[in-house]
Amino acid sequence: MVPDPVFGEDREDLLPPGHRVGEWIVTERIGEGGWATVYAARRAGPAPGPDDADGADGADGAGGTGGTAAADDTVALKVLPTAGLSPLQARRVAGTARREAELARAAPHPRLIRLLDTLVLAAPDLPLLDGAIVLVMERARCTLRDLLGTGLDEDRGARIVAGVCEGLAHLHRSGWAHGDLKPENVLIGQDGEVRLSDFGLAIELTGTHGHSAPLGTPDYLPPERWKEPLGQRGVKVRTTADIWALGIVVHEVFAAGVPPFPGATPAARSAAAQQYAEGRAALRLDPGVPPFWRALAADCLAATHAARAPHSAESLLARIRAHRSGRRRPRLRPVLLVLVACTAAAVAVAATATAVRPPPGPSARPGRLRVFNAERGCQDRTDRDPRCSLGLAVDPMRPYTAENVIATRVWHGDVLDADCLLRAGLPVINEEDVASTLWYRVRLPGPTTGWLPAVRTKDHPALPDCP
Repeated sequence: MVPDPVFGEDREDLLPPGHRVGEWIVTERIGEGGWATVYAARRAGPAPGPDDADGADGADGAGGTGGTAAADDTVALKVLPTAGLSPLQARRVAGTARREAELARAAPHPRLIRLLDTLVLAAPDLPLLDGAIVLVMERARCTLRDLLGTGLDEDRGARIVAGVCEGLAHLHRSGWAHGDLKPENVLIGQDGEVRLSDFGLAIELTGTHGHSAPLGTPDYLPPERWKEPLGQRGVKVRTTADIWALGIVVHEVFAAGVPPFPGATPAARSAAAQQYAEGRAALRLDPGVPPFWRALAADCLAATHAARAPHSAESLLARIRAHRSGRRRPRLRPVLLVLVACTAAAVAVAATATAVRPPPGPSARPGRLRVFNAERGCQDRTDRDPRCSLGLAVDPMRPYTAENVIATRVWHGDVLDADCLLRAGLPVINEEDVASTLWYRVRLPGPTTGWLPAVRTKDHPALPDCP
């Protein structure tokens, strides 16, 4: 157990197993940071009444879902005590909770950890807990830090990095920078998928940048942060700070946890990064990092903000998807290539073969497609949660990103009418790592059309090729 820097005692004793917080029963402590301790908890039933000293006072108005809306039976409780803090420290803790709640409300996404509720503890018999802020979040299986050094193969590492890029791309599109991206804040959910977490240092951007207190994890701060002038609103922060941190994470994923800059301490490694940024040392990445990922990490670790700016999370994600699609294609169709090698026409068809192919048969229009969302947590929902919505592309020959999606959204189980099939569109990979170049042109009410990638449906009606 680690002595708490503020309270001078072991935090583990603050919420022992069996303690009730609202409708949750604490089961164990699972982590801690500078201001917060995280506990696992299970659902206990209705929250205790106002006379129960160990209960919760209710939501604090900072955000969340209002408590009972979550169907989860196990959660993580992030507890931020406020007792015994100076006014400045208390404001900082409250600001941390407020940012997490604001971001969860304003920019939900499957690649961000879900905030289920916010509570304020009313515990007059436990002064150190009285007034503590509690964030109730979905519980993850582990952190990326737990996986580093366990022998992640390239495919698994690629899937994790792609998930991190998806989360960052969504944050940046929504006008936020994460501010503290590192393996401890990359969670692996119960479904095995990536969730970015810990938005206590997240920065809401105004135009190209935002401002923040000079805080962060030294190993993941870009070189310019150390020289950024401190103004009344803090230091200037841009999305390229997250891209630098992503470069460190990419290197650690494919180098078994080894950081790209040498040094026995965070201060030494930060000094090495600044020497590199000043041109006094070369960037020496681990030779064990595969070539594609070494080049990607090097772009993320460009020495200046200006040099990193072209490498947005969106563009990096497109590169990763194209790379993964290219690596899969030979594995997906070796037998097919042997069978059709006799004629040039058959070889041309094989060149566009994918993991998802429509069965042969007579043409039929319109075709009926039932939308499939590979995110398991979205398959049983009936509330059309925006976080589970899927986009239809404007153009199947352009990257499948937010800029190339029509306004109409669809959800798992929706039935759409398709009138033709494009066989050689831009490759798309879904959350189950199924790849396809096939796209269906979908007719929507009115004159609107959109394109559904074949990996977003389990139905493959026989349709004519699109002109």
